[in-house]
Formats: sequence, structure tokens, C-alpha cells
Amino acid sequence: MTENPRIDNIMDGKACIHCHQCQEHCAFLKKYQIDIGDVDRLEELAFHCFLCGVCTQVCPAGIDGRELILTMRRRQTEENGGKPPGKGYGMLLKEKRRYQFRNDQNQTGKTILFPGCNFPAYYPQTTKYLAELLWKKAGIGVVFDCCGKPIAELGMRRDEERIIGELNDRFTRAGIEEVIMVCPNCYDFLKGKLQARIVTIYEKLKELGLGRELSGDIRLYLPCPDRSSGEFLAKIEDFLTREPDVVRDVQCCGLGGCGRVLEPQIAQEMLQTLQPGEKIYTYCASCCGAFTRRGDLCVRHVLAEILGINEQADAKNALLNRMKFKYWKEKR
Repeated sequence: MTENPRIDNIMDGKACIHCHQCQEHCAFLKKYQIDIGDVDRLEELAFHCFLCGVCTQVCPAGIDGRELILTMRRRQTEENGGKPPGKGYGMLLKEKRRYQFRNDQNQTGKTILFPGCNFPAYYPQTTKYLAELLWKKAGIGVVFDCCGKPIAELGMRRDEERIIGELNDRFTRAGIEEVIMVCPNCYDFLKGKLQARIVTIYEKLKELGLGRELSGDIRLYLPCPDRSSGEFLAKIEDFLTREPDVVRDVQCCGLGGCGRVLEPQIAQEMLQTLQPGEKIYTYCASCCGAFTRRGDLCVRHVLAEILGINEQADAKNALLNRMKFKYWKEKR
């Protein structure tokens, strides 16, 4: 039994009507010719899933496939001594279980910027510019840390709770009342879990009268966590002069849920519907990194464009960039 009665009711697979809608829309389920209700087979393949949530979006029976698979991962991880079974997660665990590059020496005031771990990794110049801009304009400090989502998605429930608890304790002791999120993954994961108020960077820029509008037609890729709620997108639209052309034929950038560790071919194939040379905007640094690695796409991060910073995702030096922010001190 779990702590979620709704999940308990579908763990036996009886809620699934086997309409195959989830299989039709998910490359992982299609590969193995299973539905989200085939729980015995899913149990064996829980760590192959990208946790993108598309199965949940299309399920007419209302099954939350993402939460179902997370439940399976948590159980398997608990049975494996608190670590996910199998290989391929060593570097991630070493870096993010207790985030190695945390830096709170620039923390000050009641409001802080929380860039997450991947935006500084792929967009170091934009990160520095943004942090110093917010400090100069509003006395807003910055904290470099990981939200804990990568660890949580590997089913490490105890570490997930510890990470969130430590963030809350540190922010409370520092008197932080508002946290500005750059990453939609951080926002989605920590929303409702922090005592401090959470806002997006886009609504804060608008509040401070900062940033420029993006004119013309924009082909916009929505990161997985924002597809249902659209909370980040709603704030970004304040900076767009036209309604964006939303990319709808890409299931996931390939980085979701660490699925590419066991399904590298699916992760690669997910991006093949995009045409060579196509110009894609998105507001997730991880997605930008994945698109950039393909090598033949023109990728732009919405935030860098709004700030007028001509920076492309530095996919080759992402880890090194993250490391450097452990010691970075903003100019004041």
C-alpha cells in the first residue's frame, strides 16, 4: 500500500481500459507494446520511463501514469537500500544527492534568485548578468543549489524529503520570504513544498520593469512539467508580441526521468521530428542542452533572449560551468 489511495486503486491495473491511447502517444510504451495499466510489466521497466506525463494527459480513465511509475521506483529503491537499482546513475548521485556545488554566499535580503543547477550550467553568462541585474535593481541575492527533483525522480524518497527540509530550514533561518525560480522543473517540483513564496523569473522581471519583448513568430517548445498547468508559459506570454507556435510533435527532449540511461535510442529518436536548421525557443535549460547536442538546430532560451544576451547553450562544458558557480561571488 502507498500513501496515495488513488494510486493504490490502480496498482492492480484494473482501472485501465486498454484503449492504447497512452501507448500511441508514448515512444517507451510503444516500444514494449504495453499500456499504463500493464502494471506487472511496468514494474520491470519503471526506470525506462521518461516521466514526461504524456500518458496522464491522454488517459480517458484518469490514470496518473507518472505518479504510478514514481511509486514503483520508490518501492524498488527502498528495497535496494535507498539507491535506484541498476547502473548508470553514479555521477548524478555523487553530484546531486548532497549537491556538491551549492553556493549561498550571495544570499541576502528577503527575496532570492534560485537558478537551479542546469541553467547556470548551460547559460553561465546569462546567469551572472541576471544575478547582478537583480542585485543592482532590487537588492536581490542569489543561491545556487539543486531543487532535488533528479533525486526524487529516481525514487529516493528519504533523500527527497531531506533535501526539501534542508532548503526550508536554510531559507527560514535566513529570513527568506520569496524565491524566484528560473527553471520550470524547479518551480513545479518545489511549488507547495517551500514555506517561502515561489514566483517565476518572468513575473519578477515584469514587476521590476526589466526585459524586452520578443517580436515576430516564435516556435516554442513547452517543457514537460509546464504542459498541463501552463504557469510559466502564462508569465512568458507577457513578453511575446504574438501567440507562439507551440511544438506538439516532440514527446520529450529525452532527459526526463533519467530515461535515456536505459533508453538512449528512444531519447535520440524523440527529437527526430524536428527539421534540420529549425529555430526552436524554449524556457528549460535542460531542453536547450538536449536540442543543442543534436547539432543541427537553432536553439534559443527565452530568458536569455528577453534579457538581450546572445548566448547559446554550452552543452560541452555544462559540468565545468556548474562547478565554477560554487565559488562565484557577484559584484556589489
